[in-house]
Amino acid sequence: MNGMIKHVSISSVDDWGAACLFGVEQAERARAFHAGLPSYSPTALRRLSGLAEGLGLGAVFVKDESTRFGLNAFKGLGGSYCVARLLADRAGVSESELTFARLQREDVRQIANDLTLVTATDGNHGRGIAWTARELGCKAVVYMPKGSSSERLGNIRALGAQAEITELNYDDTVRLAARRAQEHGWELVQDTAWEGYEEIPTRIMQGYTTLALESVEQLDGEIPTHVILQAGVGAMSGAVAAFFADRFREARPTVVVVEPNAADCVYRTAVANDGELRKVEGDLGTIMAGLSCGEPCTVGWEMLRRYADHFLSVPDEIAEKGMRILARPVSGDAPIVSGESGAVTIGILAELMENEQLAELREAIGLGPDSKVLCISTEGDTDRESYSRIVYGIQ
Repeated sequence: MNGMIKHVSISSVDDWGAACLFGVEQAERARAFHAGLPSYSPTALRRLSGLAEGLGLGAVFVKDESTRFGLNAFKGLGGSYCVARLLADRAGVSESELTFARLQREDVRQIANDLTLVTATDGNHGRGIAWTARELGCKAVVYMPKGSSSERLGNIRALGAQAEITELNYDDTVRLAARRAQEHGWELVQDTAWEGYEEIPTRIMQGYTTLALESVEQLDGEIPTHVILQAGVGAMSGAVAAFFADRFREARPTVVVVEPNAADCVYRTAVANDGELRKVEGDLGTIMAGLSCGEPCTVGWEMLRRYADHFLSVPDEIAEKGMRILARPVSGDAPIVSGESGAVTIGILAELMENEQLAELREAIGLGPDSKVLCISTEGDTDRESYSRIVYGIQ
C-alpha cells in the first residue's frame, strides 16, 4: 500500500440529549418532505450474505445511494431539505406545511426566482444543489476545486447551474464561494459548518437522516452491531451517528468513521481530542474526491465526538478494494456500483477481516462472527472513467 491504516478510539458520551437534533423525530420530518418530491423512493438496502460468510461476519448490509433522485449519490437529500426550509422561512410557511407541493405555489415561487444559491463541491453536493435549484425554481452557482472531474462538472452544468473548476483546493474553494455570496447577495448553501455558519449546514445534515431512517425500517427489527461511515467534513457521518444514538441509546451500534490518509482532518481531530479542530493543508490528493476535505464541520464533529467510537485513516487502495468487491460480488450477492468515496467502508471492512496483521485492530473494534455491519455506499460511478479504470482496468 502507498499509505497506512491509522486508528484511534475515543470515549463516546452517554448523553443522548444532543442526538435529538438528528434523531428519529427530525428524520421523520425530513423524510416527510422528501417523500413529496416527484422522484422520491427509498434506496435499496442490500444484504450481502455471501460476503458476510466469506469474511466471517454475521451479516453485511449496504445502503445503495446510487439511485437517489437520479443523482448517483446521497447529497440531494441534504440540499433539498435545507433549501426547502430556507424558502419556507422566507415565505412564512410552517414546518408542518413543508411539502414540495406547497413550495410550488406562487408566493414561494416568486421568492425562489429571486434566490441564487452558491456552493463549493467536489461534485456530489454541487450536483445536489443544482438539482434542488432546478426543482424549486432557484438559480445556482457552483465552484469546484482544482483536479475535479470534468464529468462531474458536466453533470452539474447539465442541471442548469453555472459551474467552474477553480485553481484552489477544496477548503479554499469553500472560502471563495463564501466571498462570492457576500459580494453578490447570494445564499451560501455549504455542507460544512464553522463558527458563525451553522444553521444551513445543520439543516443539510438533518436532510441526510432520511437515509438512516430508511435503513432502520429496511432492517426490519435487526439492529446492526456496527455502522461504518465515511467522513469528508464529517457532516453525513455525524448526522447518522447521532440518529443511531437517538434511536437505540445504550444499545446503539459501534460507529466506525473512515477517511483517506491525504484528507484525514476528522481522524486528526480525534487523535488530539482536546476541543480544537485539526486541519489538513495542501492539495488533499486522494481518489476519494467526495472525502477530499481538510477542515472538519463543527456540528458534525460535535456529534462524532459524542457518538462515534473509532476513527480510521486509510490509503486509497482500500477504496479501490471496496469498489471491486461490490462490483464483482460473491455468488448470490447483488452487484453494487459504488464509487471511490462510496466503497471505502466495504474496503476497510474486508481489509480488517482478511488481513491478519490487523487482528489486534479488528479485536479492538469488536468485529467477529456475531457482528452485523451496516455500510453506506454514498455514491455510484460519478466519474465513470475512473470507475472503469479501477474496477475493470480500462484505460
